[in-house]
Amino acid sequence: MTDTGVTLTTKKDWTSDQEVRWCPGCGDYGILQAVQQLMPDLGVAPENTVFISGIGCSSRFPYYMNTYGMHSIHGRAPAIATGVATARPDLDVWVITGDGDGLSIGGNHLIHALRRNVNLTILMFNNRIYGLTKGQYSPTSAVGKVTKSTPFGSIDPPFNPLSVALGAEASFVARTHDLDRQHMMDIFHQAHDHRGAAFVEIYQNCNVFNDGQFNNITKRDARDEMMINLVHGEPITFGADGRRGVIMGSDGTLQLVDVADVGLERILVHDRHVDSPALAFALARLNDDDASPTPFGVFRQVQRAEYTSEVDAQVVAASQRYGAPDLADLLRSNGTWTVTPGAESGG
Repeated sequence: MTDTGVTLTTKKDWTSDQEVRWCPGCGDYGILQAVQQLMPDLGVAPENTVFISGIGCSSRFPYYMNTYGMHSIHGRAPAIATGVATARPDLDVWVITGDGDGLSIGGNHLIHALRRNVNLTILMFNNRIYGLTKGQYSPTSAVGKVTKSTPFGSIDPPFNPLSVALGAEASFVARTHDLDRQHMMDIFHQAHDHRGAAFVEIYQNCNVFNDGQFNNITKRDARDEMMINLVHGEPITFGADGRRGVIMGSDGTLQLVDVADVGLERILVHDRHVDSPALAFALARLNDDDASPTPFGVFRQVQRAEYTSEVDAQVVAASQRYGAPDLADLLRSNGTWTVTPGAESGG
C-alpha cells in the first residue's frame, strides 16, 4: 500500500491484453511505454483512472491501458472528458488526442476545456500530419507542405499548439518529445499532479507519412544545439556547456545570443509561475521553424480556480438554499401537461 492507501502496482497492471497496432517504428509506441511505466509512480489505481480519446492513430491509446476508457468521436474527447471529470471528480481523467483531432474538428472543445480549467491531463501527439486517414495535411503542417490533400503545398499558416493553449489561459502548458522516455515521464508526472487543465504537446514521429519531421531538433546528435531545456528558476541556456542563451530584447522580444557576448546576468531566468501567460507565449514562439532552437519543458504552471471544484461548490450552495435536489420533483414541476387518452381537440 502507498501513503495514499492505493495498492502498489507495476507496469503490467496498467497494460491491457490488447495487441498494440501501430505502424512499426511509430512514435506512439514510445509514448505508450512512458505512460504505462509512469502510472505505478502516481499513487493512483487503475480502477479509478480513465483515458478518453477522439479519432486518430493516437486515439487507440485507451485500448492499450488496463483502465476505464473510451475511444470516442472525432475531436470530442475534451468535451466527454469534461463530463466525466465533472460528474466524478474522484477519478483521474486523461485525454489523448492528436494535432488533427484536437486542433481541427476538436479545436473548440479543447480551448473551452482549457479556459474552464477542468481537472484533465491532456496529451497531444503532434506529428504534423493526418496519419490514420493516410497522409493529409493537418492544422500544424508547415506552409508549403505537400500532401495528398495539398498537392501544390499547403497555404494555411499552421497552429502552434502551445500558443493555442496559452491563449486559452491553460494553467499548465508543457512540451516533450517521443525520443526521450525519461523526459516524457517527468513532464507527464508534473502534468498529472497539477490541479486543473494540464496540456502537454509531444513531438511525435509518423515514420510512414511524415518521417523525420523533428530530426533537426530531437535526434540525439542535434539536441545540444537545438533543444532548449526550460528549468524553473534557472537561466535559459543551451548548447555545448551552456554557451548560448535567451535574453529579453529592448523591443520586448526574445533573442538568442552567445552568453559570452552579453554576460550570464543578462540571460533570462525561467519563471513558469508568472501569472501572465505573455512570457510563456513568447517562449512558445521562439522557434520560427525547424531550423531554430526549440524550448522543451514546462512553459507555464499557475494556480487558479478548478472547474469541477467550482461546480461542486455551486451544487452545495444551491442545496443549502433550496434543499437537496429531487429529480422527480423537477420532472413534475411547473410547465408539465397531462394528456388524456382518447381526447380530441376541437376544430
